[in-house]
Amino acid sequence: MTKFTCVGCGNEYPEEGLPYLCPLCGNNFTITDLAYNPKEKLVLPGIWAYKNLMGISNNPVCYLGEGRTALVKREQSGTQFFAKLESLNPSGSFKDRNSAAVTSFLKSRGIQNVVEDSSGNAGASLALYSAGFGIKSQIFIPAGTVGPKVDQIIASGASVQSVLGPRENAHRAVLAELGHRNVVYASHAMLPFGLAAYATIAFEIFEQLGELPTSVYCPIGHGSLFYGILLGFKAISEHLGSDTRPRMIGVQPDRCSPLVATWEKRPFSPCFLSSIAEGAMVENPVRGNEILRELKTGWDDLLSIPEEQIIPAQIELARMGIYVEPTSAMVFSALKMKTTYRDGINVLVFSGNGLKYTINK
Repeated sequence: MTKFTCVGCGNEYPEEGLPYLCPLCGNNFTITDLAYNPKEKLVLPGIWAYKNLMGISNNPVCYLGEGRTALVKREQSGTQFFAKLESLNPSGSFKDRNSAAVTSFLKSRGIQNVVEDSSGNAGASLALYSAGFGIKSQIFIPAGTVGPKVDQIIASGASVQSVLGPRENAHRAVLAELGHRNVVYASHAMLPFGLAAYATIAFEIFEQLGELPTSVYCPIGHGSLFYGILLGFKAISEHLGSDTRPRMIGVQPDRCSPLVATWEKRPFSPCFLSSIAEGAMVENPVRGNEILRELKTGWDDLLSIPEEQIIPAQIELARMGIYVEPTSAMVFSALKMKTTYRDGINVLVFSGNGLKYTINK
């Protein structure tokens, strides 16, 4: 049965509160013992059909339409792929799977006030789900952040706190807030529940295709999406009695690709330049070490995408009927780069809607 445990001491996630770090040793929590068994599916909508497999079976179902996203077959220049449209979740991004799971924990534990740091999809998603289920949220964002994602946060009624300085300052401000009043940190990066929610993407892809794909392309920021999907496919392979899971190909922007640097055994340079793939601009991915431990040399791969390729990929996808934000478009660039991986069934996970980002022509 799926459990959430500390990566350091193995302590199981507490039955009260919502700690973002292990109270015993200060390490992150992660997911363990994830299993796939279609016989345990429930007659519930979206991700909640897998409620018994997600390790949150005793919690309420906080549902706004997340999950069961479309898998659409596309072809470009003779190359076929399937588009997993996480961009069609309620707030327009994959983060809604995490927010639904987290909100379910919040409701079951009587938590009424949360804080989060984000300038993008995570904040917009948490604000939406908090509003939908009677929870007060405060989102700390870097000063000067504008755009559709911030508009979403404000429209959902969340309290918005602007923080001067780099993105990391918003995180520090959240930690300081925890000591000032009775709130919990509903961190999209550090709480482990999203890993189970993202594993349902793998379950859905398998059931939609009727078989395992050959390769799955996915963006990496903090890595929860990539890692959750990887574990989901690993669980399916074990259920099928196979020792082979789909090839996992993670992508990061060239301007901030710490995991790619480690994978390629080269030095990593700090992310001094910004990128239009803003959702993946993370210097220290929370799930980085866990991802690297699971990847198989000679099978999986991590790729960095040059900045100049991202917007053309976004536009090319739009002209194929798929409108996604730049962070998502990187996976299409990766498919075009790695011609040796094109055989078989390729699935591209598109994480965010194009309406969240404006192309400057």
